[in-house]
Amino acid sequence: MNPKMSELRKKAMALPLLPGVYIMHGKDGSIIYIGKAKALKNRVSQYFGSQNNHPEKVRRMVDNVDDFEYIITDSEFEALILECSLIKQHTPKYNILLKDDKGYSYIRVGGGDWGKLSYVLQKADDGATYIGPYKSSFYVKSAVEEANKIFMLPTCSRRFPQDFRKGRPCLNYHIRQCMAPCTGRVKLSDYRESLSQALDFLKGGSSNSVKKLTEQMEAAAENLEFERAARIRDKIAAVKRMGDKQKVVLSKVLDEDVIASFENDGKTCFQVFRFEGGRLFDRESFIFDSGDAESDTEEFIIGYYTMRPDIPKNIALHSGFEGIEDVGRWLSEKRGSKVTLSVPQRGEQAQLAAMCRSNAAEALAQQKGATAREFNVLEELRQTLGLEKLPEYIECYDISNLAGTENVAGMVVYKNGKPLKSAYKKFKIKGFDGQDDYASMAETLTRRFEEYYAAEKSDEGFGRLPDLILLDGGKGQVAAVRGVFEKMDIDVPLFGLVKDDKHRTRAVTGEGGEIAISSKRGLFSFLSKMQDEVHRFAIGYHHARRKNAAFRSSLTSIEGVGEVRAKALLKYFRTIDNISKADLKELESAPKMTRDSAFSVYRYFHSEDEAQN
Repeated sequence: MNPKMSELRKKAMALPLLPGVYIMHGKDGSIIYIGKAKALKNRVSQYFGSQNNHPEKVRRMVDNVDDFEYIITDSEFEALILECSLIKQHTPKYNILLKDDKGYSYIRVGGGDWGKLSYVLQKADDGATYIGPYKSSFYVKSAVEEANKIFMLPTCSRRFPQDFRKGRPCLNYHIRQCMAPCTGRVKLSDYRESLSQALDFLKGGSSNSVKKLTEQMEAAAENLEFERAARIRDKIAAVKRMGDKQKVVLSKVLDEDVIASFENDGKTCFQVFRFEGGRLFDRESFIFDSGDAESDTEEFIIGYYTMRPDIPKNIALHSGFEGIEDVGRWLSEKRGSKVTLSVPQRGEQAQLAAMCRSNAAEALAQQKGATAREFNVLEELRQTLGLEKLPEYIECYDISNLAGTENVAGMVVYKNGKPLKSAYKKFKIKGFDGQDDYASMAETLTRRFEEYYAAEKSDEGFGRLPDLILLDGGKGQVAAVRGVFEKMDIDVPLFGLVKDDKHRTRAVTGEGGEIAISSKRGLFSFLSKMQDEVHRFAIGYHHARRKNAAFRSSLTSIEGVGEVRAKALLKYFRTIDNISKADLKELESAPKMTRDSAFSVYRYFHSEDEAQN
């Protein structure tokens, strides 16, 4: 903790309740954070109060504050203008700082008769032809990929005509995405025609390309070049299909930017979709340490449009923030005309914002080896159960027995929405005999957290505290384990999975009662699969123990073989079949065995004459 915390708080409490900008300095006097406030006293004093409610990024910043200064303004809007100017001037460490690393992109047409289409970030003096520059690398990459597919141009590393007939055509040829000049059977005139048509498509867009191709097809048909006309017809169909795919939304899309964010585990990803002419022409993704959700959004928008000279008339957001009107006014002044910031609640605009947020979740999920779909169901679980954080690491428990015999428990683990089988654990109930699912569950979780304390929080296996514990059972199991948590000082969200008469998951139960999940398809499927998995794992362990018990009971019927020797034999030979096939010498050499007991076992599985020999 910052040793100057009390001193800084005292200074903050003396600030006026006026709008302004505050400037945090580090120990070396450098500016580490700049912010604005409607009431300086209220905002700045929050930093130097309790640290429990601050995200990690804010705590780190506060720990490094040595002093702060402030500038009073006439309005919060003036504070916003001054904040933007100071951030641009000083680039403080703990502000969201976005770098404009979007250089220009080019379409490259390789030199020679058999030139290929590709996209590059820099021009080179290599004899190729370059078309551009284009500001959006996303657009150039997508357009070149589309053109190569539609006009069946090669994208491999083979050189022509040097590599004619030197290998079989690749998969692209077989799925009709390449004409395969490598076979040596493609005429140069046909190749050059396709390349020219692809360039027309890239320069003129889908509609102009279709018009030109249609003219070429009709001319070929008039000249009785029916094969060529058919090839052009297929290209027209491909262009039209690709055009349909490019319509990201249903009908009317404004020329606008769509901005959404997804936050998880101390990281936030902002995604920006840029629309022009009714189609998505660019997208960008930014990931950085999380702070306060509302201030992060405001900071991001200011930073993004500080480095982007082209501000659209409309900006749709997935979620709003307190200073949205002032930011809209700032953007309007920067653009020179009205800019509308909105948070759509329904219709296509709301669908676009949701899609943008899903892509932000996907980008963040990829860093953790998960998918947006898995993150979304975890977010739905978090909201349904009222959890403080995303349940990335979940443990689920089930009990299995038969009339009180061979009591066992199984634990399965889900990490980032997927089974983590290396972390699965089995428990043999040892504390009592007979059937008592509540006591069995309590014993299992007691032993699990004894291992946690013994592991000294190693973040591996039992040394890690889960984000959520689920029990196969209702309020009785939850109550039994809740007592264990209180006794062992464990603070982990705990819920039970309740099944219906057909053994299907129907609800989640906790201290506040049951929570229905049947209407939430994604969450229902996720929890059902988890409950089925833990049941399969626990009952599999139970069946294995019953089988071993049956084996041991058959062995103990042999003269001279008790429980200890039966266990030792099974452990050594693994199966009854192996024991029955073992010769006398092998049986004698097994642990716990004597010559007489080995002879008894051998005689049990073989005829008496064979045993005498």
